[in-house]
Amino acid sequence: MRIRKRAWARPELEKCNFYVDIPQQNKGKWNDIFEKKQPIHIELGCGKGGFISKIALQNPNINYIAVDLIDAMLGLAKRNIEQTYTLANRKIDNVLIVRCDIERILSMLDENDVIDRIYINFCNPWPRGKHQKKRLTHTKQLALYKVFLKKGGKIYFKTDDDGLFTASLRYFEEAGYEIISKTYDLHAENIKDNIQTEHEKMFSEQGIKIKALIAQFVG
Repeated sequence: MRIRKRAWARPELEKCNFYVDIPQQNKGKWNDIFEKKQPIHIELGCGKGGFISKIALQNPNINYIAVDLIDAMLGLAKRNIEQTYTLANRKIDNVLIVRCDIERILSMLDENDVIDRIYINFCNPWPRGKHQKKRLTHTKQLALYKVFLKKGGKIYFKTDDDGLFTASLRYFEEAGYEIISKTYDLHAENIKDNIQTEHEKMFSEQGIKIKALIAQFVG
């Protein structure tokens, strides 16, 4: 997703106490970084933070890491989280926003960082053949996630892109994950706890069906 630069983003992030600019320093010890020791979920590609701000607020017994690479995105995510928690009169104590290239996710996480769940929401579909290995659900990426995703841990994936979804079904199976749930029309399922992202709302309003799956790392 392209986004225009925001001059305020970097200065605000540098002053933010729940932003991590050099996540490599926390590799192997993310469980000690949060105020409370509890299960960790991670969103790969948090965008503007609409999803992570809501799910983290709703689940104070879970710690969340929101990853993106672009300062402008992370700045908007910061503001969204602050606004959501302020309206709820809650302290921001269970979510961190992190600057990292997801293709190099093992630079910040290892087998000592036990992650219970991964969210991948509306990632870049990279439709051109030579770029498809950049997909966050590509077989090679899914292999990286197995380093830190606990056995029995799950990956929740949503997309509007038919080609990406069809390919991802194959990728998960190739990487040794078990697909335990899938749908080609998520909103028709009327799932009560589904949290819509900015992209999800936009695509749905355009009449595009949302595809989703849940895959489990069986070990």
